[in-house]
Amino acid sequence: MASIKAIAAKIFAAQVFRKTQKWAQNPVVSQQKVFASLISDAKNTRFGKDHQFGQIKTHQDFVKNVPIRDYEELRPYVDEVVNGEPDVLWPGKPLYFAKTSGTTSGAKYIPLTRASMPFHIQAARDAILHYIHETGNAGFVDGKMIFLQGSPELEEKNGVSLGRLSGIVAHYVPKYLQKNRLPSWETNCIDDWETKVDAIVAETLRENMTVISGIPSWVQMYFEKLNQKTGKPVGELFPNFNLFIYGGVNFEPYRARFENLIGRKVDSIELFPASEGFFAYQDSQKEKGMLLLLDAGIFYEFVKSDAFFTENPRRYTIGEVELGVNYVLIISTNAGLWAYNIGDTVQFTSLKPYRVVVSGRIKHYISAFGEHVIGKEVESALQEAMESTEIRVNEFTVAPQINPISGLPYHEWFIEFENEPADMDALAQKVDNAMRKQNTYYDDLISGNVLRTLVITKVPKNGFQEYMKSIGKLGGQNKIPRLSNDRTIAEALGNLKI
Repeated sequence: MASIKAIAAKIFAAQVFRKTQKWAQNPVVSQQKVFASLISDAKNTRFGKDHQFGQIKTHQDFVKNVPIRDYEELRPYVDEVVNGEPDVLWPGKPLYFAKTSGTTSGAKYIPLTRASMPFHIQAARDAILHYIHETGNAGFVDGKMIFLQGSPELEEKNGVSLGRLSGIVAHYVPKYLQKNRLPSWETNCIDDWETKVDAIVAETLRENMTVISGIPSWVQMYFEKLNQKTGKPVGELFPNFNLFIYGGVNFEPYRARFENLIGRKVDSIELFPASEGFFAYQDSQKEKGMLLLLDAGIFYEFVKSDAFFTENPRRYTIGEVELGVNYVLIISTNAGLWAYNIGDTVQFTSLKPYRVVVSGRIKHYISAFGEHVIGKEVESALQEAMESTEIRVNEFTVAPQINPISGLPYHEWFIEFENEPADMDALAQKVDNAMRKQNTYYDDLISGNVLRTLVITKVPKNGFQEYMKSIGKLGGQNKIPRLSNDRTIAEALGNLKI
């Protein structure tokens, strides 16, 4: 017998589904409305005046007036906002700054405004409601839900609250979920990740957990600790656990290990959130990719990644994109980011409606020899090589070895195995063959004897966790890059003792 809460969730899910269909079936019009609204709302800001927003009527006008920028290039404006100046990038002052770790710039401060904040909350909710509408499964709303995230404790900077995005979002949990939500506020505020996970294990061990959410690598750590403490699979501890929600990285390399730790398969929902905006969520269990949110205060542009570093590359809008092409995602938002390069690359899996997969990072690639290998390619190659085997991988990353002690250069794969293959060379050959199918440039380099077959280097158990801990990025929203064009990570992992 379904509970009143579950019945209400199904009714609400049907309403949200109908609302989504309206904009999803009119994608170009939806984006034109967002574009016109953003330009109109920001025309009297400092940025709007500097870039003649009052004269922008078309996308061509926008391209002419507003160049693509990353954080460093937009930073002079952001610094003014952080210093307390109003009406710089968006009318008024932000509600929050989401603090993220930068590369060259140290900490980055991404504004969240009164206009943008509701969409971060709404998108996560709607992803779950689409799942309920499609599957009819709503029983989980009566159980306990856990969201592994950063601390909700906020600081203040010139009158604006500051924290990690996941911590900020924790303040917006709807009342009807408050009683169902774990961990407790006190546990969520623990800074040290290992201590926090131990506390979460203690709090959840005897609860009726139905939904578990977080970045796969850190949820895996939670599952392993549950397993170590009880000797039981997670699915036996939590018999009603049937939904895993994740974002940030591709789940496929983790799936086999998760099913082993859980003891059975569970449904999953993929999300594509970032401090800069909530871009997409998986709207169907049957279709590949995530529904791109075209009516959520974000105007999207797309630049083909192989042209991105050329002068004035073409900026495509939603009606001009093609299936299977690797695009750098450029956003303009109601938080005041304009033609902003977030660093992610996407590929479209469907144009009716528009669905995407995250294919990698424009800065995370290997092109030491002109091969331009991206994250999606290494993930797919490893996945293909492990099919129909018992091999399970906890984590991996790839780097070029340009100056080997002997022989030709190669790509070095650092892999932490849960259970390793009997024949490592055979696995390396399988992965290499799969890579050659994924990337024609790589294939040419192998067949032309510029590169030799890739080399797999074993990383000791928990080696990736040790590395992340050593650079102060253990847990929360932090992720290991799938690949790098240098050997910074490779050298750190190579120094770990097996």
